[in-house]
Amino acid sequence: MTKTFFKYVIPSMLAFALSGIYAIVDGFFVGNSVGDQGLATINLVYPLVALIQAAGTGIGMAGAIHFAIAEGGNRMNERNRYFWITCGLLVLVSVVLTLVYLPLGGTLLRLLGAQGALESYGREYITVITMGILFQVLGVGLVPVIRNMGKSIQAMAAMIAGFLTNIMLDYVFVWVLPYGLAGAAAATVLGQAVTMIWCLAVLYPLRKTLKAQWDKGWEYQTTRILKLTPSPLGLTFVPNVTLILINWSAIRVGGDNAVSTYAIISYVCCVMLLLLQGVSDGTQPLFSQYYGEQNPSKVRHVRKLAFQFGLAIALLSMILLYSQRYASAVLFGASVQTIDAVGRSLPVFILGFAFVAVSRIAISYFYATEKNKYAYLLIYGEPIILACLLLFLPAQFGIIGTWAAVPISQVVIAVFSLGLLRKAEHQESILLCSQNNPSSGAMQD
Repeated sequence: MTKTFFKYVIPSMLAFALSGIYAIVDGFFVGNSVGDQGLATINLVYPLVALIQAAGTGIGMAGAIHFAIAEGGNRMNERNRYFWITCGLLVLVSVVLTLVYLPLGGTLLRLLGAQGALESYGREYITVITMGILFQVLGVGLVPVIRNMGKSIQAMAAMIAGFLTNIMLDYVFVWVLPYGLAGAAAATVLGQAVTMIWCLAVLYPLRKTLKAQWDKGWEYQTTRILKLTPSPLGLTFVPNVTLILINWSAIRVGGDNAVSTYAIISYVCCVMLLLLQGVSDGTQPLFSQYYGEQNPSKVRHVRKLAFQFGLAIALLSMILLYSQRYASAVLFGASVQTIDAVGRSLPVFILGFAFVAVSRIAISYFYATEKNKYAYLLIYGEPIILACLLLFLPAQFGIIGTWAAVPISQVVIAVFSLGLLRKAEHQESILLCSQNNPSSGAMQD
């Protein structure tokens, strides 16, 4: 069991870390080429990019979960239909997002707070991103599907291929050729295109094993995917809601300098938080498979391993980032003033890492085992709590109140997730007892 756990989790962690490095690579090249305003622009615009990727991840993960549950129950035709429905939904959402972003890109930038030079830079970036929405949605959406097929190494390799392409093209488009933010956006899009092509290459030899009969039931399966999508979509996008809320507060309380400071902090914390997301999502195929097999004891064991490993990763991340709190800002070519602000502010953010580990694993367990309501409460409760905290903490404590709102909201959600886990464990205990003692279960029925 432990060996299987790490077989899924380690590649997932690396894949999620690389997805975070996509944004950091853009920040590194743009920051050293354009300066603090370039960094602030990437930070302001990134939620629009993240929404594209979250939509792909949400549909891909929802389809992959049902794929794994059906496979665990040995319902192979149902499993195959989940695969093809997921692919169709990924293409459909790509078209819809493109049609929304093309006419409304400028309006969305202004809603995120972009003005003046930041708006001009932002238009350069988002225009190119919009042209490649299909590549981005399919790139991120097919990775969880491949992972749930038991091909975690291939899923990781697809991410690595896209990441290396992004680095190479960022260097060419931003440093060698002076394309600025448009060049950084093109590098991101083409990197995701490579990931998509890699995934398609992995899936092509499996096409015969994925044939499905399209009798009655596919409409119901489509509905099940769409009902589950808000959980992984929200889990992927909620950190960017945090980004939006903190940017708004930072602009109001501390101005452009505070936004530049938070841009670097968000980059630095991004990879560490995605490592934790990798732990939780790496366990998802196992949760879904054992849930499909109706084996709650295995589900519990995987959950225990996930908490232990996730908390260990969180502790190591906290130690590493604290020791490098000043040096991390230098990487992005920040000004001396921004470097000092990052060094003083970063410790506030890393306080919440251990609590994030708890809540992310709990959320992954809930949506992987079709406890959607619990997942919704945790995922969408966090930004609501953060927004409430930002109404009064900055007014009382200035910019440190803005920063402190993040770990406080993470603590609240972690405590709430533990309460929901206890409730779920009680339900599992009843199921386990009925399996071990069928006659007792029949009497209770």
